[in-house]
Amino acid sequence: MDLLSLRYFRAVARREHISRAAEELRVAQPSVSRTIARLEAELGVPLFDRQGRTVRLNRYGSAFLRRVERALDELDEGRAELADAAGPERGTLALAAETLLPLAPLLGDFRAELPGVAVRLFQSTPGTMLEQLRAREVDFCIASQPLAGPGLNAVRLRRDEVHLVVPAGHRLADRERVAVADLIDEPFLTTRPGRWQRALLDRLFASIGQRPVIACEGDEPAATLFLVQAGLGVGLLPAAARAAAASEPVAWLRIDAPDCARTLRLVRRADGYLSVAAARFRDLALTHFAAEDGPSDSTPVRHG
Repeated sequence: MDLLSLRYFRAVARREHISRAAEELRVAQPSVSRTIARLEAELGVPLFDRQGRTVRLNRYGSAFLRRVERALDELDEGRAELADAAGPERGTLALAAETLLPLAPLLGDFRAELPGVAVRLFQSTPGTMLEQLRAREVDFCIASQPLAGPGLNAVRLRRDEVHLVVPAGHRLADRERVAVADLIDEPFLTTRPGRWQRALLDRLFASIGQRPVIACEGDEPAATLFLVQAGLGVGLLPAAARAAAASEPVAWLRIDAPDCARTLRLVRRADGYLSVAAARFRDLALTHFAAEDGPSDSTPVRHG
């Protein structure tokens, strides 16, 4: 039983699919199949129930996975700890977020301070973030929605009021505020279900017993501004986005609805090893988002 066999087993156990595990490991599928077969022969019990190409962890596999996860996590954290001891300016940092564009200035500051640290980014939904934290694939998640789960530590970075953005010349462009009921027939430019922008939109319309008209749904919330500018519809954006969009011919309106806001949180596993690089990123993130804090809910909003 060697570490490679255990890592192959963990990948197959997490995916419950040999082909997908092989893709993740970047090895040939037959190699993964042979390794799992050798491991089962050594242990004397089957770890998976097989039905064609489908594999499912059985009770032996589930029990073994708990031990393997613990052992490999300890080794990975030990490697990170030694890397810190050898030189804190090295190592890796893995992050997941629903949208990546707002992180660029923060990551630029981090790279300037620790240029030797390799940074890996994931654009993930909240559900995927939870899986990535559970599997220790990321050091932090920057979440726009609450991540619920045992053993997670969350620090609030900032809270932004969310506004309705409409094209210049829109029938609502001269208004300061708008009710959700005024938007029933408006075509919304938003994200796919599960991401914060769509979750908020669906919640707002559910409060009046309606469903929004969706003109476009995608994966990048930051694209909303440019689609609104092009006149394709209206959208929801945090107030913090106004600074970067000051020159865009759009109007920003407050929405008369409770808790029409986005709260960013920095989430990590409470039991995970906090490397020097990760600790420095956390400190920079707290400083960055505090300094970039947008207008409060009581600040007047003028049209852009």
